Amino acid sequence: MVDSLFDSVAEEAHRSHEPLAVRMRPRGLDEVIGQRHLLGPGTPLRRLVESEAPMSLFLWGPPGTGKTTLAYVVAGATKRRFVEISAVSAGVKDVRAAIDQARRELGMSGRQTVLFVDEVHRFNKAQQDALLPAVENRWVTFIGATTENPFFSVISPLLSRSLLLTLESLGEDDVRAVLERAVRDPRGLDGRATLHPDALDQLVRLAGGDARRSLTYLEAAALLSDQITIEVVERAVDKAAVRYDRQGDQHYDVVSAFIKSMRGSDADAALHYLARMVEAGEDPRFIARRIVIFASEDVGMADPTCLQVAVAAAQAVEFIGLPEGRINLAQAVIHCALAPKSNAVVTAIGAASDDVRRGQIGQIPSHLRDAHYPGASKLGHGKGYQYPHDFEHGLVRQDYAPEELRDRRYYQPTKHGAEVRFAERWARIRAFLRGESGA
Repeated sequence: MVDSLFDSVAEEAHRSHEPLAVRMRPRGLDEVIGQRHLLGPGTPLRRLVESEAPMSLFLWGPPGTGKTTLAYVVAGATKRRFVEISAVSAGVKDVRAAIDQARRELGMSGRQTVLFVDEVHRFNKAQQDALLPAVENRWVTFIGATTENPFFSVISPLLSRSLLLTLESLGEDDVRAVLERAVRDPRGLDGRATLHPDALDQLVRLAGGDARRSLTYLEAAALLSDQITIEVVERAVDKAAVRYDRQGDQHYDVVSAFIKSMRGSDADAALHYLARMVEAGEDPRFIARRIVIFASEDVGMADPTCLQVAVAAAQAVEFIGLPEGRINLAQAVIHCALAPKSNAVVTAIGAASDDVRRGQIGQIPSHLRDAHYPGASKLGHGKGYQYPHDFEHGLVRQDYAPEELRDRRYYQPTKHGAEVRFAERWARIRAFLRGESGA
C-alpha cells in the first residue's frame, strides 16, 4: 500500500514537470480534437483500436496536427507496448534492437508493440529496409509520422505494406477547443488561470493550426500571470499581437493595401502587408490565390512569367505549408511588384464579356463549325475552312469572329515590358487577318 502510494505520488510529480502539450495528450480517440475524417466509425484508426490484429500506418501531415498523439492513443487504447524512435538520432542498430525486443515480448507474453518512428522521412533507405521484416511479418504495429510527402521520402516496399492517412491542419475552432480544455482540465491548468477572450483569439491566430504550438504558448503565458490577457501573451511569446480580424475590416483593409502596393510596384510595402497577414494567421492559400489573380489582372502579358511564379508559389505553399511557405510567397510578391504592369488582359476579357451579356453574340461562321458528326457536311459545316499549318508562317486570311463582331477590339496591349513584343505581333497579325492596309 505504501509502495503504491509512493509510486502514485512519484508519477504525479513527474507528470507535473512534463510540458503542457504532453500532459494534455488525449487518452482515447474520443478525446482527440480535429481529424474527424480519420476518426469516424469504420475508419482504419477505429479498426486498429477495436481489433487485435497489428497494422502498419503512415501519418502524414503538418506539425502539431496530432501524429504523435494518435500513436500514443492507439497504444494506450489497445494496451500495447509503446516504443518511440526518432529518425533524427536513431540508426539501423536501434531499429533492429527495438524489433528484436518486440518479437521477444510477443513470443513470451503475447503482448504486441506499437513501434512509432517520428520524422520517418529522415530515415535513409537502409534504415527503412530494416523496418520491412517487422512490417511484413506483423511483429509490430508500425506507425510512421512524417511532415514530408511519403511518396517522395519513403521506399515503395514499405509504403505499399502500410496504410497512408493524411492529417489536416486544425481549424480555428479545433485549436480554440484544445486551449479551452487545457485551461480547465486537471491535467492542464486546472482552472488556476483565466484566459481572456482576446488572448484566446491571439493564441489561436499564433498557432496556425498547430495544437502543440498553441499549448506551448499558453503554458508560457500562464507562467507569467494567472490572468492571461493579450498583453501577457505578447510578453510570453515575444511577439506583438497583430490586430487582424479575418472576417472584419482589418482583413479587407490589409488585403486591399497588399494588392495596391504590388500594383504600385512598391515591393517593400507589399512585403510588409504580406508579413502582417502571415503573422496574424491568415490562410497562406488565400494569400497565394490573391497573388495568382494579380499576376494576370495587373501584370498579364507585360511579364507572362509572373503567372508561372505565382502558381509555383501557390503549389509550394500547398506542398510545404508554413513557416517555410512564406519565403515562396515573398518571392512571388517581389516578382509581381517589380514586374512591368498591364491590365490589358482583364480589360480584354471584361470587354468581351460585356458584349456577350448585351446579346452581341452573332453566328459562328460556318467554316469554323464542327464537321465531325454525321450530317454536318450537308449543313455546310466546316466547308471552306483553311488549315493554318498548311500556310507560310502558320497564318491564313479567313474570318474567325462572328460577322457582327468582326471589327471589335478586345485585347488592347500596352507598351510595357514584354507586352511591347506581343503588341507589335498582334498588330501585324490582326491587320493581315482582316485585310487592313499595310498588312
